[in-house]
Amino acid sequence: MTDSTRASDQASSPSDSTRASDQSSSPSDPTRDSTGTDAPTTAVFFDIDGTLVDSNYAHVDAWSKAFADIGHPVDSWRIHRSIGQDSSLLLSSLLGDDVAEARGDEAKERHSAHYLPHGDADLHVFDRATELLAELGRRGHRVVLATSAPEEELEVLRRLLDVEGALWAVTSAEDAETAKPDPGIVQAALDEAGVDPEHAVMVGDAVWDVEAAGRAGVTCIGVLTGGMSRGELEEAGAAQVVDDVAALLAGLDDSLIARLG
Repeated sequence: MTDSTRASDQASSPSDSTRASDQSSSPSDPTRDSTGTDAPTTAVFFDIDGTLVDSNYAHVDAWSKAFADIGHPVDSWRIHRSIGQDSSLLLSSLLGDDVAEARGDEAKERHSAHYLPHGDADLHVFDRATELLAELGRRGHRVVLATSAPEEELEVLRRLLDVEGALWAVTSAEDAETAKPDPGIVQAALDEAGVDPEHAVMVGDAVWDVEAAGRAGVTCIGVLTGGMSRGELEEAGAAQVVDDVAALLAGLDDSLIARLG
C-alpha cells in the first residue's frame, strides 16, 4: 500500500502523501486535539461518487458504453447496482469471471474513455456539500476523502469540489490493492487521520461504503443520493441514514458525527 495523497502537496507524485492544509509535519498525537487538551482527535471520512458529487449515473453510462464496446452489453440497472465497489468485483459480477479476466482491462480503459468527457459539463457537487466539509473542519474534525477513484478521475472530482483547504487528506486507488467493500481504503483514511476507529465516522452512498467501514470498525452514515434505498443501507450496517449531505449538515448537531465530540 502506498501513502495516501494529501491535498496541499499538488506538485508531488500521485503516490506521495499530500495534505490539504499547509502542514508538512507528521500527524499530531491522536490522543490530543489542536488545543493540547486530552480530547481525542476525531475524523470524518467521505466517499465522493454519489455522496459529494452526483456522478454515479455518469459511471453507469460510461460502463454501459464500455461493455457495448467490447461486445458484452449489460443492462444499466444491473450496472447501477454495482457502482461503488471494486472494479474487479464489478466486472466479475456483471460479465462473469471468464470474460472479466479476458476483457476486463479493456473494459476499464473504455470506461475511463467514456467517463472523463462527462467532466464539468455533466457532473455537479451536491447541494451544501462544500459547506458541510468546511463546517466539519471548523469544528476540528479531520476531513478525509476516502475514495478508491483512479487518479485521473479523482483530479476531476477534486476540481469540482474545490475544497482543498478543508481537507486533511485524500486517498485514491493507489492506497489499497482492493477497493470497497474491502476495508483497505477506510484503513488508509484512519492511518492518514491518525485516529482509531472509535473516533471516526464514514459517510457514503453505497452498501459497499457501509460494509468497508464496518470491516474497519468505523461507524457509517448512509446517504440516499447514490440511488440505494434506506433499507439496503441499514441492512448493510449503516447506523444512520439521511437523504443527502445537505440534510446531514442541517441536522449535524443531532447526528452521529456530533457524538464524536
